Amino acid sequence: MTSPSESQALQAVAHLEATVTEVEQHLAALGSALKLQDASAAEQAAAELHNALSRAVDRFNQAARTPAGIPPVLRRRLARTSSQVAAQRDAVTRASQALDRALDVLIPGAEPAAVYGGAPRRSSGGLAQA
Repeated sequence: MTSPSESQALQAVAHLEATVTEVEQHLAALGSALKLQDASAAEQAAAELHNALSRAVDRFNQAARTPAGIPPVLRRRLARTSSQVAAQRDAVTRASQALDRALDVLIPGAEPAAVYGGAPRRSSGGLAQA
């Protein structure tokens, strides 16, 4: 038989585990939507992942303030999930940058971009004059 405090601790761990599982499921759904190049599904999955991550942060912060704290297994699992979120974010950023470069090639601007805030300089040809 368990004491009331042990029962509460077990229930808290079960809630944290469900929270991490929810984040993992939404992360997997986002990954699938991105692989299928389904923009609407990716947008929905990203919103659901954002909400799940927000709930996870709240629940883990609350658990961290309790005497039992966060079990090491769940801490490692959340850290692994967090690194997967970061890796997916980086992959999306790289894909977005590649798309931007491709669009720049297909639809070039009228003038070259200014570098360091100045207007593009035209060369007079030859060596610099003193």
